[in-house]
Amino acid sequence: MAVVIRRLRAAAPEWNATALAAVAEATARDPFRILAGCLLSLRTRDETTAAASARRFALADTPAAMLRLRRRTIERAIFPVGFYRTKARVLHRVSRELVDRFGGEVPRDLDALLTLPGVGRKTANLVVTFAFALPGICVDTHVHRISNRLGFVRTATPERTELALRAKLPRRHWIMLNDLLVAFGQNVCQPVSPRCSICPVATLCHRVGVVRSR
Repeated sequence: MAVVIRRLRAAAPEWNATALAAVAEATARDPFRILAGCLLSLRTRDETTAAASARRFALADTPAAMLRLRRRTIERAIFPVGFYRTKARVLHRVSRELVDRFGGEVPRDLDALLTLPGVGRKTANLVVTFAFALPGICVDTHVHRISNRLGFVRTATPERTELALRAKLPRRHWIMLNDLLVAFGQNVCQPVSPRCSICPVATLCHRVGVVRSR
């Protein structure tokens, strides 16, 4: 897997950046903005997430400021992200929890993050790695699919993939893994008909589950 990561990192400058990487870069890795961007990104295309995040940040960029907004205002700002009404409620509830329990700051601890409304392991690991540069492995659909497709793990769920990667992958590779594999999955190793002809790791891939490729 270390060889795969080296090859992907060499190829990565040619790919479009992920929305969360763009948010992290634009906000100097502000933890609240990254947390909110993660929550907006769930089941939503990157370009939609990026635009919605920018509109929301223009209105409120701290938990306290978020609480001063009416929920309808938040809904209008983040539309058309998927489930925008639900996500507006979650953003408001998370902001309340951050103010009441954490002094308005996003916690650095994975377990503390997991106590926040709507925050699962994927989001918590993204915040830990993107905002605080602490070791964590965020496994979304891209990381789960690609890790199994390569033959590096054999797991049925993202949660099991995370545990398997933590056991097998050296910690020095944890932080960058999600952003690297998401960009790879969006640009090359797509769910259906991956672009194997231009893949920088084609000779190392077991092509598990690949029926058709380009």
